[in-house]
Amino acid sequence: MQAKSPKESFTTSTHIVLPNDTNVLGNLMGGRLLHWMDITAAIAANRHCRRVVVTASVNHVSFNRPIALGDTVTVEARISRAFTTSMEVYMEVFVEGKTTGEKEKCNDAAYVFVAVDQVGKPIEVPPVLPETHKEKELFDSALRRKQLGLLLAGKIKPGEAPELKELFAGK
Repeated sequence: MQAKSPKESFTTSTHIVLPNDTNVLGNLMGGRLLHWMDITAAIAANRHCRRVVVTASVNHVSFNRPIALGDTVTVEARISRAFTTSMEVYMEVFVEGKTTGEKEKCNDAAYVFVAVDQVGKPIEVPPVLPETHKEKELFDSALRRKQLGLLLAGKIKPGEAPELKELFAGK
């Protein structure tokens, strides 16, 4: 299978925060943002493998600042790394200034999707070939996130995750 660049899966979606998207404080509900992110990430994963994809896990989501009623929200997603049948999708969420138009990053996340065939059985996906410095950093950190998830789930032992050694032992 031929490797693909993360830019081939790049997906962006834009939303305006409406009253039914907000909590009692007038801010975007986290669940609504997660929904927007899941859809955007699924499109990116599909663009990478051109197969049906399903959400396997939400490994990391940060909510760094509230998003207010009326804000314009942009979700940017790209494949950071592919494993045998799974893909990590890295996302960044931006809010656009109402008067300046400048984008401010307010959230990021890593979701994992699995490609499946017509009966729901996992199938192989193309590898990722990172090109830029940022893509290479995301590629490397995706392996650490995967190993950490497997370790926490008890599916591997610490010695089976050498990339995590420096996290626990220090430098």
